[in-house]
Amino acid sequence: MSHVVVVGGGQAASSCVARLRAKGFDGQITLIGEEPALPYQRPPLSKAYLLGEMDLDRLFLRPASFYEDQSITVRTNARVDSIDPDAKTVTVGSDTLEYTDLVLATGSIPRRLPAAIGGALDGVLEVRTLADADAMAPRFEAGKRVLIVGGGYIGLEAAAVAAKLGLKVTLVEAAERILQRVAAPETSEFFRTLHKQHGVDIREGVGLERLTGNDHVDGAVLTDATSIEIDFAIVGVGITPATELAEAAGLTVDNGIATNAQGQTSDPAIWAAGDCASFPAPAGQMRLESVGGAIDMGELVADNIMGAGREYVVKPWFWSDQYDIKLQIAGLSTGYDRIVVRQGDETLSHWYYSGDRLLALDAMNDPRAYMVGKRLIEADKSPDPDAVGNPDIDLKALLKA
Repeated sequence: MSHVVVVGGGQAASSCVARLRAKGFDGQITLIGEEPALPYQRPPLSKAYLLGEMDLDRLFLRPASFYEDQSITVRTNARVDSIDPDAKTVTVGSDTLEYTDLVLATGSIPRRLPAAIGGALDGVLEVRTLADADAMAPRFEAGKRVLIVGGGYIGLEAAAVAAKLGLKVTLVEAAERILQRVAAPETSEFFRTLHKQHGVDIREGVGLERLTGNDHVDGAVLTDATSIEIDFAIVGVGITPATELAEAAGLTVDNGIATNAQGQTSDPAIWAAGDCASFPAPAGQMRLESVGGAIDMGELVADNIMGAGREYVVKPWFWSDQYDIKLQIAGLSTGYDRIVVRQGDETLSHWYYSGDRLLALDAMNDPRAYMVGKRLIEADKSPDPDAVGNPDIDLKALLKA
């Protein structure tokens, strides 16, 4: 009997096994995750869950009954120690499982601060897993002082939660501005202003030299020679793809576990999906760190295990919730040379162009702009930038242009 083994406990893994059954796969399916919980959503960990606005049950992507009803074996709190591609087996503790197809959806690992600068002190935290969020939540007490290292979306979301709960928040970003790697200066300015209005002390162009304390962190020395006292620190300085298992198995690794356009690795019986996987793009192997990408790739791999021969079509979308602002992003802004600002009475969107071609947009509390922009980008249509920037022109008219 065919046996698909899926390694990973996140969105890509859950999407893959669900899709296999939905497409009529009648073989054995085993999902193996290192964490004790069933596959769950990660984005709410730094937002609604940390705020106490989302219960644990709502985090789960699918209830236990789904996996039972679909005859999917789920092994939680289990680690795959090794893969033997020649024998087509994986080793999990003292067990050896045979597979016909293996899917690596191992996700990513947060970058941690070196122990030499205080990264191993108690009270230095990351927001990546449910356990991380659970360990962090009790520290969010009004009046406490928190240092957030990193001005990307994870850091800003954590800052928003802390500020809403009454903590004194200092955020340091070593780059010239927050969101520098992922957004235009206009979007950075919007969120800088938003956070400052909520009392967050944002310091850009300033890095962390070291954290101080004996066993527990109690302060930080910054690269501008200033020192601050803190009760705990949150580190949000990016992630790296979890490729260790793939590398040990001899698979090609190139900006993640390298796959072809169908999600197949250098071993035809092994597939990869989600944050850990890279796929062909004009500039080389590309990774897409997003929920949408994990869902699409997980389903793509399931379809191709079933023989569909389908190639991955990238449809990037992202979101971030900070205070009462919902940021929705469509497309990839790499290579833009112009930003068109569309300002409404209570809405705002930034449209990224390269020449006359629309690449992406950031929509702040503007779901209409987001949906229209997303449809335009996916259809490779580029409306006149002057029309986009004119709030008197109805957005739907852009779809017909």
